[in-house]
Amino acid sequence: MDSAPARHTGQGGTGHAGGSAFAPAAPAEARRAVTAIHPPRGPRADRARAAVRPQRARRHEGVTALLTADALAAAVTATTLPAGTLPPEAVLPAAALLTALHAQAGLYRPRLAPSALRELPALAGRAAVLWAGAAALLAAAAPQRALAWSALLGAIGLQVVLACAGRGFVNQLRRRAAVRRPVSALVVGPGEGTGAVAAALHGRPEYGLRPVGIADTAAPAGGEPGQLPVLATHEDVRRAVIQNTVRHAVFTCPPEADERTASLVRLFHDHGCRLWLADPAGTAKVTGMRVAQPADQLWGYAVQPLLPRPSRPLERAAKRAIDSCLAALALLAAAPVMGLCALAVRLSDGPGVIFRQERVGLYGRPFTLLKFRTLRADEHESATRWTVAGDRRMSCVGSFLRKSSLDELPQLWNVVRGDMSLVGPRPERPFFVAKFSTVHPGYEARHRMPVGITGLAQINGLRGDTSIEDRARFDNHYIDTWSLWQDLWILARTAASFFRFRLGGS
Repeated sequence: MDSAPARHTGQGGTGHAGGSAFAPAAPAEARRAVTAIHPPRGPRADRARAAVRPQRARRHEGVTALLTADALAAAVTATTLPAGTLPPEAVLPAAALLTALHAQAGLYRPRLAPSALRELPALAGRAAVLWAGAAALLAAAAPQRALAWSALLGAIGLQVVLACAGRGFVNQLRRRAAVRRPVSALVVGPGEGTGAVAAALHGRPEYGLRPVGIADTAAPAGGEPGQLPVLATHEDVRRAVIQNTVRHAVFTCPPEADERTASLVRLFHDHGCRLWLADPAGTAKVTGMRVAQPADQLWGYAVQPLLPRPSRPLERAAKRAIDSCLAALALLAAAPVMGLCALAVRLSDGPGVIFRQERVGLYGRPFTLLKFRTLRADEHESATRWTVAGDRRMSCVGSFLRKSSLDELPQLWNVVRGDMSLVGPRPERPFFVAKFSTVHPGYEARHRMPVGITGLAQINGLRGDTSIEDRARFDNHYIDTWSLWQDLWILARTAASFFRFRLGGS
């Protein structure tokens, strides 16, 4: 990589000990494939990176071209129907309906090796649905315009031929553009499969991906100089993505295989990379992400685009509405209790009942968190010192508030303001966020969702001075499997824990 620290792996040119994925019968070709993994340096590399257009713009160009080809095919087919059969004003809705059917079938999703012939069954099925539906509507609304069977079959056949021809032309243009303007890619995964996939990408420029390195999630120790460099750490991968303008990541194992691989998925998402799953062994099973169908191929390897789970904006809006309503009602209901807590803190510890502290919220944005004061500390100390149970600076009132979680009640106002949610990962101070993010790969990804007063980690006993790694794992699992029902379940568990404490159960 340009300046990203790299680690070298063992023999065989695969980047893994004992591997032979780089065509063992042709060692010279294997060595050429290995050296090609290193990106060019100097002014030439700078010009190459400057020539790479934003991935989103290129993606939109390809989708627009396919949409245009499909719409034109539908419009031309409509004009060939017997005169007076289809009103001119119905042509545009027919084309729009066809493109919607194609989108539902995934015919506009990214593909490494697009083929109109491979898409023929899907194209034929949607064309049949469109024109059969149009014929049924015409027969019901205007029997004199009903399509004959021969005209219907002819329309379906012509639609399919024109769509295949248009898509074939677009695919040819895209392949030529991919050869002229390849984009940087990283191959991610353990074992020999990563080297084989990298060699396939290097040897087939029509895929449009230029491999610039391997992120070995198994991180084997050692290696001999002169072999394939492998990115050893999360920070190495992050710097490589930035320095090489990486736009694609090809995984050779399921993204949820381990926490390190999952953290790389989140890193690639944060940098706008498109993710693929190549399966050299043909055994990968994906459960943590949505796999786009239909399947693609990369020089004989089954490959599928990996898409993030749908963001479900309506459910997110519902979560925010529920947070606001419940927090406002809880503030009213808890006002007497909060008044008593404030009085106890004032009598025990003096002025300064409310403690304000900067915490890190959604997408790393800072906000001011509110709590009842439970101990006395200067501003720097409170921002950088980890508080543990039994801290001698804590009064009896503060200890009770901390154990009962009553000190968190002012955060209901944070929820009303939109700084927090009722349910989500607990917010932490910037100092510790920076520290934990370097030690625990999944910690930074907790900020993909609004932080909360309670969360999945908390109802499982991970509060206070407990394992940061466990808390990050629970938080990321909550985010990856989020639903409104899960939020309500966590709130119910939290309420049950609170009342058990009041009754002396915990």
